[in-house]
Amino acid sequence: MSDKKYLHVKNDAVFRMFFADERNQDLLVSFLKSVLRLPDDDYNEIVITDPHLLPEYKGDKLGVIDVKLRTKNGRVIHIEIQLKVTSETRERIIFYDAKLITEQLGSGDDYEKINQVISIIITNETLIKNNALYHHRFTFYDSDAKLEFSDIIEIHTLELSKLPEGMDGTLLYDWAKFIDAETEEEFNMVAERNPEVQKAVVRLEVLSGDERARYIAEMEEKARRDMVSHLKDARHGITFKRRKKRRVSRRQSGRTKRMAKCGCR
Repeated sequence: MSDKKYLHVKNDAVFRMFFADERNQDLLVSFLKSVLRLPDDDYNEIVITDPHLLPEYKGDKLGVIDVKLRTKNGRVIHIEIQLKVTSETRERIIFYDAKLITEQLGSGDDYEKINQVISIIITNETLIKNNALYHHRFTFYDSDAKLEFSDIIEIHTLELSKLPEGMDGTLLYDWAKFIDAETEEEFNMVAERNPEVQKAVVRLEVLSGDERARYIAEMEEKARRDMVSHLKDARHGITFKRRKKRRVSRRQSGRTKRMAKCGCR
């Protein structure tokens, strides 16, 4: 009986190690082509760049994204895994895209030098409510006039929680199932359907056997669990304080009413 243990691609560190590895650039291009509508020649030259978004001014936030790259025609693409969707997820995406725009310009540069910024946001939870589609493309768009103002920023969302059980026949579906897979059976199923993804499964198996890669993935997962625990503790602390404040308020209100009834001061 096989006992292969695959690293989970949904883990931030694993996603970076896999897709940002130059040896896997053919697989990265295959994934990008399944999501985006770019000219084929744009994929002829893919350059993985520093994922850190440097602060423009002292005190600015330092952003770090999972995979950042530049295409032959200068487009900037950023890919990010978000296991947990929060109330700030959308604002965070826009903040990072704004950084990717502004860092392209130096003092005195013309605006026409700005290249398109494309974000691919992969979530493990539902981000777009009231819609069953697992893939969306967003730009600056007038919904009343049905007119696109600009695609200088293009945001793609890929929601793994919405993947249908049945195949839809697209390459994107197979890549999404690969990213979502956790068991050997799930990896084998998607590998049997698609030769590109089959190559990805083989290379992931190699990465999964690397002791250092497993350690990095475990540390990333531990950090994620710790953060979730801290957030729960913080929410519990806020709830406890609010309840305590309400109890104190009710006691004070009751005392005031009793004093008023008896004419006491």
